[in-house]
Amino acid sequence: MTDSSPTSQRSRPGGVRATSWWTRRRKRGALAAVVAAGLAVGTTLTVASAQSRGPGDGVRQGLDRLVHEDGYPAALAATVGRDGRTHDYAAGVADLRTGAKAPVDGRVRAGSNTKPFTATVVLQLVGEGKIDLSAPVEKYLPKLVRGEGIDGRRITVRQLLQHTSGLPDYTQFMEAPNGKGRHLYVQPRSMLDLALAHKANFEPGKGWSYSNTNYLVAGLIIEKTTGRPLAEEIDHRVIRRAGLRHTYFPGAGDETIRGAHPEGYLAAKPGAKLENITETDPSAAWAAGQLITTPSDLNRFFSSLLGGKLLKPAQLAQMRTTVPAPGLWPGARYGLGLISTPLSCGGLMWGHGGDIPGYHTLAGATDAGRAAAVATTADGPPTERGPANVQSVVETALCR
Repeated sequence: MTDSSPTSQRSRPGGVRATSWWTRRRKRGALAAVVAAGLAVGTTLTVASAQSRGPGDGVRQGLDRLVHEDGYPAALAATVGRDGRTHDYAAGVADLRTGAKAPVDGRVRAGSNTKPFTATVVLQLVGEGKIDLSAPVEKYLPKLVRGEGIDGRRITVRQLLQHTSGLPDYTQFMEAPNGKGRHLYVQPRSMLDLALAHKANFEPGKGWSYSNTNYLVAGLIIEKTTGRPLAEEIDHRVIRRAGLRHTYFPGAGDETIRGAHPEGYLAAKPGAKLENITETDPSAAWAAGQLITTPSDLNRFFSSLLGGKLLKPAQLAQMRTTVPAPGLWPGARYGLGLISTPLSCGGLMWGHGGDIPGYHTLAGATDAGRAAAVATTADGPPTERGPANVQSVVETALCR
């Protein structure tokens, strides 16, 4: 890699790798091989330069490493420090073909950072007395969730949100994301049928396994309970209430990313050049991973959530009640759409992460008011150590 000019940064007054909607399926088949072998970058990367203001040398250096050493075309970050100010950063290029600079706080696909939004809507409905966390799925979706070892009468809403339902993950059985299905619009029920064609991972409540099917079912419960589309409920209950100006749920058939954004990339096979996969139909991700957002909006969301602006105290406490999450990373525990991660400087980061073809995000906030979000523009990762280095940048931002 060439060019070591400073990472872009903008500051203004401010108010790890999490498993994603796609991560589990990447452990199987062709895409698993892509991850194992890493991706080859087919062009020289440069770091966008701009005047640097305020603290954050560790974050800037971390983003530079993600671009120069780990091979991500671009790496974006937003942080909220002890002083309440937000700093935005961008390293690398937005487009490998043109070499255009990566936009500061550009829009990216959120992947599984959608899950906390979906969980927040469910918990708001719990607070309104319209959903019971202890009630079986059957109460809201009669006779729908059935399969080998699968019975909606034995799975509770809480188990969906906490990944303790035993439901198989439909993304494990999908074709590679750069195949013909890339531009295919699918309905949630089709993805549910795909999952239910396979046997349960375990009896409800007897284990923990990350499954995007859980959030697909949660989205169906939201629609059945409210009588309105999931996208509309997330928009008026979460996005507008939290003041997220750059976050939206793409409409049916929308394969684009609106506004300033870096392109997203994927390799078709180990050793191949990165393929631009920005224009993709995200409908298969739906309630588990369809949102588009920015690093600063993710910070604003998690800060609003932990600050009690989106949930009543009782429901926020339920969301923060966690169980061990084997298969994530050391110390990680899963609540109701929220992951707690111990920090080296003490305390916990509460947040989530997301992977969807083209983009990887990791974001979270602390009870002390700090927040950090990082987005990179290749998924799977160009190197095996890339996701861990993303976690390191977030840790640096929260602990410096």
